Amino acid sequence: MRGAMAHSMSVFAAKSAMGGRLGLLFTMLLLMLPVASSQARELPDFTKIVEAASPAVVNISTTQKAQPGHPPIGPHGKMPHGAPPEGAPFDDFFRRFFDDKKDGGDPDGQDAPDDFNGKSLGSGFIISSDGYVLTNNHVIKDADEIIVRLSDKRELVAKLVGTDKRSDVAVLKVEADNLPVVKIGKSKALKAGEWVLAIGSPFDFDHTVTAGIVSAVGRSLPSENYVPFIQTDVAINPGNSGGPLFNLDGEVVGVNSQIYSRTGGYMGLSFAIPIDLAVNVVDQLKVSGRVTRGWLGVLVQDVTRELAESFGMKTPSGALAARILPDSPAQKAGLQVGDVIVEFDGKEVDSSSALPPLVGSSKIGQKVPVKIIRDRKPLVLNVAIGELPAEDDEVKTSGAPAPEGSVLDKRLAIAIGDLTPEQRKEMEGEAKGGVVVQRIKDGPAQKAGVRSGDVILMLNGVKVESPAHFKKLSAELPVGKSIPLLVQRRGDPIWLALKIPEAKK
Repeated sequence: MRGAMAHSMSVFAAKSAMGGRLGLLFTMLLLMLPVASSQARELPDFTKIVEAASPAVVNISTTQKAQPGHPPIGPHGKMPHGAPPEGAPFDDFFRRFFDDKKDGGDPDGQDAPDDFNGKSLGSGFIISSDGYVLTNNHVIKDADEIIVRLSDKRELVAKLVGTDKRSDVAVLKVEADNLPVVKIGKSKALKAGEWVLAIGSPFDFDHTVTAGIVSAVGRSLPSENYVPFIQTDVAINPGNSGGPLFNLDGEVVGVNSQIYSRTGGYMGLSFAIPIDLAVNVVDQLKVSGRVTRGWLGVLVQDVTRELAESFGMKTPSGALAARILPDSPAQKAGLQVGDVIVEFDGKEVDSSSALPPLVGSSKIGQKVPVKIIRDRKPLVLNVAIGELPAEDDEVKTSGAPAPEGSVLDKRLAIAIGDLTPEQRKEMEGEAKGGVVVQRIKDGPAQKAGVRSGDVILMLNGVKVESPAHFKKLSAELPVGKSIPLLVQRRGDPIWLALKIPEAKK
């Protein structure tokens, strides 16, 4: 009997142990359920946004009649022959979004007949019920006919209201009433990490939806000085260009415009024009047919670590003035070459690329405080903002060495000379002085980045008047410290940091 009781107790204990383990497992599963359901609730559901917004997103196609004897290049978004080779600076910034499969034949136009009608494809969205459509300038550029295809499959011929090349915005008008429209949001409120989605026509697949997050805001690109782009990882491909970028409230916060790509397709870097900027451009185009922007009249560059040291700055930030254009707002306000702009209208300028969008969005005629660093001290100037000219002023110089009057500066290991009359004429509004670099060898100047043909305008904050003056300034330079050097190269001013090494002991 004792054996039976022992057996029963052993079985009971085993069952209890098994039950305990099962109970513990069940309890753990119950505890995990709220976490899983909480994570599920945090993942966005885009279906309602897509259902509400899709009817206002349109497909845009254009045709362009090629001139006889000139086959078109570009209707398929391909790089033209003779483009910069792969690996050249910014050779793949930025491929525009056109379809490279339409029409058949050679995508580069090699087999096209003289009367070939080039076609391009893009997207857009309706911003008013009476037929105004927003898209990219490059989608409809040089088009002879623009066709807008609505969500109900209607195809309407669009009239071009206006374009703005600098912001890549275009406004179209179709003759229709009671059209569905998108909700316009505020791009200023966007933050990195937010969910966003795009609707467009990549490769002519209408109303394709892709989603991702905001990767960065206020991104400046090499070829677009006046647009602080929204960078996302939303999948964007040929045909998405001009389409809307939505936030989770179903509001348009951007216009998809560019991608970074080595192949022409999506590689994880997409860029959208902020809707705040685009709406401002649209309003100006609708009212006057043109867009005005603020203008300072100063050419700037980034402050490197070495240049920051030469200007007595603790950190490399701000926009360094490399040239002040004559009769410009900057010149009238007293801005000088070598000034470092660190604040504009109360907003911090952390790099040279941050300045143009701030100036461009300023009201014409408005007086704006500009904080600068000059001679290692802070200074505030009040600048009356002017209107940006239709085309930026450009001063070109051949950079060819002067044939005579060569002076050798052994300390910097360069030979310099006077500018020829032709060179001085090409310099136009630049200082009357300056010397041209005729030859250069391994030494401090070469290590600083000086090249043969450069025109040296300033050395250590002093304008160079002649070769003899330059040699005198060179002899007085301190050892072991970064010195600012201003040169002009192929029409562009560039600040370099020059350092004369200490003698070896």
